[in-house]
Amino acid sequence: MIRATSIIRKENVDADRIVDVITLDHGDRHRRRIVLNADGGTGFLLDLDRADVLEDGDALCLETGWLVEVKAAPERLVEIKTSDPLELLNLAWHIGNRHVPAEITRYAIYIGYDHVLVDMLRGLGALVDVVERPFRPLRGAYHHDHGHDHE
Repeated sequence: MIRATSIIRKENVDADRIVDVITLDHGDRHRRRIVLNADGGTGFLLDLDRADVLEDGDALCLETGWLVEVKAAPERLVEIKTSDPLELLNLAWHIGNRHVPAEITRYAIYIGYDHVLVDMLRGLGALVDVVERPFRPLRGAYHHDHGHDHE
C-alpha cells in the first residue's frame, strides 16, 4: 500500500500536485498511523513519525510525490456566545477547566456537542446554539510549530 509520510502545510501546497481530497472530522485529523481512503478513492497508509494535527487545506505527501488535500468535515458543534466579551472570557475559563478542545473566535467559542456542557453553559448565562461546521480547535500550548514545512 502506498504511504503518506509527511504533511505539507496549506501555505506550501502545490495545487498542481493534488490528486485527491480527503474529508476528515477533527478526531481523524489528529493521527499518526491509519489506513485512509480519500474521497476520490485513493487508498493509502498515513505513516507519520509522530501524531500531528491536519488542518483544513493541508496536504499529505504520498511516496509518489503526489498530494492528497485535507478538508475539514462539518461536525455537530456547540456555538457559545454572550453579549459581553468579559462573560465570553469567563465561559472560556469554565470550558478550559474541563479540558475540552475549543475553537475560540472573536465573537464565539465552539466545542464538540455535549448535552452536559450545554446545560452548564446555559446555566452560566451563555447563548448556546447547535451548529454544523468544521471544527478547528486551538492547538495545545505545548505544541511547537516554527513554520517548518514537514515535507
